[in-house]
Amino acid sequence: MAAPRLTVLGTGYLGATHAVCMAELGFEVLGLDVDADKVAKLSDGAVPFYEPGLDRLLRANLDTGRLRFTTSYDDVAAFGDVHFLCVGTPQKHGEYAADMRYVNGSLDALLPRLTRPCTIAGKSTVPVGTAEGVAERIKAEAPAGDAIELVWNPEFLREGFAVEDTLRPDRLVIGVTSPAGEATMREVYAKILANGTPMVVGDMATAQLVKVAANAFLATKISFINAMAEVCEVTHADVTKLSEALSYDTRIGGRFLNAGLGFGGGCLPKDIRAFMARAGELGVDQALSFLTEVDAINLRRRARMVDLTRELLDDTFLRRKVAVLGAAFKPDSDDIRDSPALDVASRLQKHGADVRVYDPAAMDNARRMYPDLSYSESALDAAAGADVVLHLTEWAEFCEMDPGTLAAVVAQRNIVDGRNALDPERWRTAGWTYRALGRP
Repeated sequence: MAAPRLTVLGTGYLGATHAVCMAELGFEVLGLDVDADKVAKLSDGAVPFYEPGLDRLLRANLDTGRLRFTTSYDDVAAFGDVHFLCVGTPQKHGEYAADMRYVNGSLDALLPRLTRPCTIAGKSTVPVGTAEGVAERIKAEAPAGDAIELVWNPEFLREGFAVEDTLRPDRLVIGVTSPAGEATMREVYAKILANGTPMVVGDMATAQLVKVAANAFLATKISFINAMAEVCEVTHADVTKLSEALSYDTRIGGRFLNAGLGFGGGCLPKDIRAFMARAGELGVDQALSFLTEVDAINLRRRARMVDLTRELLDDTFLRRKVAVLGAAFKPDSDDIRDSPALDVASRLQKHGADVRVYDPAAMDNARRMYPDLSYSESALDAAAGADVVLHLTEWAEFCEMDPGTLAAVVAQRNIVDGRNALDPERWRTAGWTYRALGRP
């Protein structure tokens, strides 16, 4: 029996990674996007975003002929046995709820073209209840009707580790309504399952909830330690030692228990807000009311970074030069969506500071989204003549930089470590005034 042929609808961060990795597993894959420029770039072997290792796998699988890209839904419907829905669900403008226009638009184009048995596998992060609505649409709009299986297969990618998370995930989650749907997904993921990855098979509602529940828990853990940092600052305690002590408790663990500037990106902030919005629609908003404070704690860290910077500059930003090291929301990524670093940089500029930003990968994206900020070509260039240096994205380049080398170009040796990733003694020994969130 021939292996199923796969399509991937949407070639953003999730879709492009999934398409490449499924081809790497040996499947014939056709990726679709309505953006012709993006399709052209991918077809030429260029990944339109920064993700370590993905460009090499893209070119290798294009060369084998297993991987292609198109803008045609007709091609997708004719080609695919399993259609992975990987389009984005951003936050609605002015609301907490998820914007479902891309999901609905993709289904509008795909369903009327499905004339033979196939499987639709939802990977997009959606409000719980979406899959049930998709199932009704399949029956009403797809010519193949009941011959189409629907499964939900949430993604758990970490930017910077997306290839590893796709090929060697810590778990697979599948929501199904029939044994046939489960059998298809076990065939698709056979090589991954053979390596010992557990698969959790459940109902549709549970599968839709897993991703947002995981993100809500992670956001809560990050905001918890940042709340402790607020307490540490007024009691002169050290949040890094507090975190270390907590990490040895096996019930708690140390992962994502590092206090700092907080979370950003295209998933955690918008997903917890969409989760709250959906809970309100379902009449269980009180169950998730704690996420309001989780979100608020996260945003307060950005304001506190501005305050710490002001303290080092004698309470004025006017005619003061500030070097911002970092633009991406996390290292090993060029993603600037809801970037804490750029938010802080923008706030400082509005207060009158002369801000210069440098990031190893996210400069082009930052320039497009924040054209009013000034940018430098290196960390040393950004720090030249600076009255204070802010470490806001923990790239290895910044964590390993030499305090003495940086001291030679700044106007004043002031540094604020927004990620608690630098060695305070190393910097203080080199003559720097070192400040950090949640530390004496």
